[in-house]
Amino acid sequence: MIQPLAYIHPQAKIAENVVIEPFVVIHKDVEIGEGTWIGSNVTIMDGARIGKNCRIFPGAVISGEPQDLKFAGEVTTAEIGDNTTIRECVTINRGTKDKWKTTIGSNCLIQAYSHIAHDCEVGNNCIFSNSTTLAGHITIGNNVVLAGLVAIHQFVKVGSYAFVTGGSLVRKDVPPYVKAAREPLSYAGINSVGLRRRGFTNEQIDEIQEIYRVLFVKHNNVTKALDMIEAEFKPTEIRDEIVDFIRNSNRGVMKGFGMGS
Repeated sequence: MIQPLAYIHPQAKIAENVVIEPFVVIHKDVEIGEGTWIGSNVTIMDGARIGKNCRIFPGAVISGEPQDLKFAGEVTTAEIGDNTTIRECVTINRGTKDKWKTTIGSNCLIQAYSHIAHDCEVGNNCIFSNSTTLAGHITIGNNVVLAGLVAIHQFVKVGSYAFVTGGSLVRKDVPPYVKAAREPLSYAGINSVGLRRRGFTNEQIDEIQEIYRVLFVKHNNVTKALDMIEAEFKPTEIRDEIVDFIRNSNRGVMKGFGMGS
């Protein structure tokens, strides 16, 4: 299952049924789960932890050293879950001493020429379209879709089930369940199509819609909006997730359409 023109360090840990194509280079401190396919000309560097049944396409570089001037060679990792596909020329950097690892969940699709920098945390079932760029220390929830050419500022958080339109510059946090668009990035409704595809009920979608109407459409300030949401909506997992995300935002959340940056 390993082509003779590939180089694999003898101490790398390669599970059974891994297919490694020609001209792959795998460094010493690497672990690859069973059933994974590694395409030609892939470089997998120290610290890579790759799950089962992943597919890594030609030209990708996994667990490269962080592009961070503070990095001093500390031992860190880049961890990728099961069933994740990484397309051509994707670059994923390992962590620094801030979090010690970069993580990508299971069942993700990272499309060609995307970059995921050091200390990022990406959830499960995410799709990053071509040339998506994540700076360091970014947190992405589960079931997030980032369209092509999205660029995200360091330390930003994107909530679960969010959708960010192509070419967007993401400078502020994007709350869960929403669509984000325009320049500057702002609220463009809830991600109703994505929510239905993921099995949300009409009642849940209506709840999300009404909560964000209070926050983004009625032009309340954030503090007043959160107080109104907690007073007017019964406690649910969805309501509490939205409120907690916004209360705990360090960079501040994007604004409603027409409210400026």
